[in-house]
Amino acid sequence: MINFNGDLVQNSNQSIENNRGFLFGDAVFETLKVLDNKILFLEDHYFRLMASMRVLRMEIPMNFTMEYMEEQIMKTISNFDKNAISYRVRITFFRDSEGLYLPLNNNLTKFLIQVSPLENGTYINDIKDYEIEIYKDFYVTKQLLSSLKTTNKLINVTASIFANENQYQNCLLINNEKNIVEAINSNIFIINGKTIKTPPISDGCVNGIIRKQIIELISKSEEFELEEVSVSPFELQKADEIFLTNIISGIQSVSKYKKKEYTNEIANKLLVKLNAKIRLA
Repeated sequence: MINFNGDLVQNSNQSIENNRGFLFGDAVFETLKVLDNKILFLEDHYFRLMASMRVLRMEIPMNFTMEYMEEQIMKTISNFDKNAISYRVRITFFRDSEGLYLPLNNNLTKFLIQVSPLENGTYINDIKDYEIEIYKDFYVTKQLLSSLKTTNKLINVTASIFANENQYQNCLLINNEKNIVEAINSNIFIINGKTIKTPPISDGCVNGIIRKQIIELISKSEEFELEEVSVSPFELQKADEIFLTNIISGIQSVSKYKKKEYTNEIANKLLVKLNAKIRLA
């Protein structure tokens, strides 16, 4: 028996007591977008998930191929709202074992797929007011684990609460060297003239799928110069544009930081190219 929220309930293999993702953050997840029955950037998502599991020394099931992952996602979606044209999908892998910090069995993992419908299809850069602030209560550690999407996201949770309490649309996270790493749920790009900067993975940012796509688009353009370098908070005040990227929103322009207001011209140009890449994929 265990005490759950004041009630004594029978223990089972599926209970919180044995859930290592809940108890230790011993889980990794991937957020995907499905548009018109197609998983966007499926290959990138699959290999990022596999790489993350290897870093965490998780056993990858032999049958979990990219084709199997696609099949399971689409099977799950088939039971949801048929009128939606796009979906948010989250797949979480966790080590299925009893034990404390040391799992008693490190040879078994399980996955959970969750689906919810989205309102938008192709990406739209929302031009509404989007104000940000730097979150300074806690820091992202400058290490490889910070670049993985694990279920240990307390910095992102507390930053989200801070943003909501202070009526910001998002917050920027900083690492232990006080450099900008990313936003709560997005990677960040900062534009000054023809130079577009984004923090390197080594600074602790998540290795984002749309981040990768934007870097490829910029690299192929003769109009802009891309720099993957550490970004100081002081650079925010000098920037012409700031935009955020993730798989669900695509590109989101920032409109204001403190008294500085930004344009969104270059972000919109990149958004057109991103949507074209999706259609041609």
